[in-house]
Amino acid sequence: MSATALSLGVADPAPLLATGGAADGLRTAVRVLVEGLGKAAVYFTIAVGLTLVFGLMGVLNFAHGAVTMVGAYLGGLVLVLVVGSRTGTLATIGVFFAAMAIVFAVTTAAGSLIELKLIRPIYDRTPTYQILLTFGVSLIIEEVARIVLTLRGIQPDPQWQAPMGTAPDVLLGRTDFLGIAVRRLYLFEVLIGGVVLVAVWLFLTRTLYGLYIRAGSEDTEMVQALGIDVRRAFTVVFGVGTGLAAVGGVVLMWDPIWGPSVLLSIDVLLYAFVVVIIGGLGSFRGTVVAAGIVGIADSVTTWLFTTGVVTFSGLSEVTIFLLLVGMLIVRPQGLYGVEEVGGH
Repeated sequence: MSATALSLGVADPAPLLATGGAADGLRTAVRVLVEGLGKAAVYFTIAVGLTLVFGLMGVLNFAHGAVTMVGAYLGGLVLVLVVGSRTGTLATIGVFFAAMAIVFAVTTAAGSLIELKLIRPIYDRTPTYQILLTFGVSLIIEEVARIVLTLRGIQPDPQWQAPMGTAPDVLLGRTDFLGIAVRRLYLFEVLIGGVVLVAVWLFLTRTLYGLYIRAGSEDTEMVQALGIDVRRAFTVVFGVGTGLAAVGGVVLMWDPIWGPSVLLSIDVLLYAFVVVIIGGLGSFRGTVVAAGIVGIADSVTTWLFTTGVVTFSGLSEVTIFLLLVGMLIVRPQGLYGVEEVGGH
């Protein structure tokens, strides 16, 4: 290994490049791409609720990550209580989707109540008040969760392992996908992300409140002048955005990289903001594209570390935040954002 490689924390890549042929390299590239799409689906599911809320309301919800953490624990609780050793694969997956629906309904109602009682009274104040309020709500949720989990004998840190034990065997390990060994869980996450993407797209383009969101993100005052109850739309959208954050937590419940923990709230909030800022604040299309970029970058850098090409364990996180910094320098409004969006 050369001195330069050692100083950069990079292993000598020659032995890796010498092994295998073009076919092996192509299979590896496709596998990394598929796994990147799986991570992108997770990042999109987490970030899309944040995009909806800011797109119409101009509110940067710092409690978004805490809601994702709550969703992971609630979904895990449903799975642990219902799924047993004799529960079949299809029944377990059915319980998973039922847990997702229950968590979405509960957190959507809670989010609507938070908007109605806490956020609505400060709409006319500066954004600093909204940031401080949602950050305070996040701290309260985290500490309440820590107290409840500790009293119930569930470890708040690190991951709660019990829900991961309910994952069916069909989602564990790798499967042969077009001649390429791919983790089945990533394929399942791609499926979930696709369902969420289609559902949100239909909500935005085929429902009345979706029309309010798209119109309100362009000109809130004009929407109000047309006699539309924008405040009610705010309540619905904040509730739906909160519910989607919790759904992201349910998706992470079976992922060993994430898993339910109190610290999950901080981790997912950082990734959600990275995706939303790169894509453009309030842009649904930008969120989709940015999630793909971040997911693939994460997958490639993870592969570089696991294969020994790079020995720096924080390469993935550094790369993702370098993407964020680069976007802020080159195009501060994001890929599909505009210079001013949202607000009142």
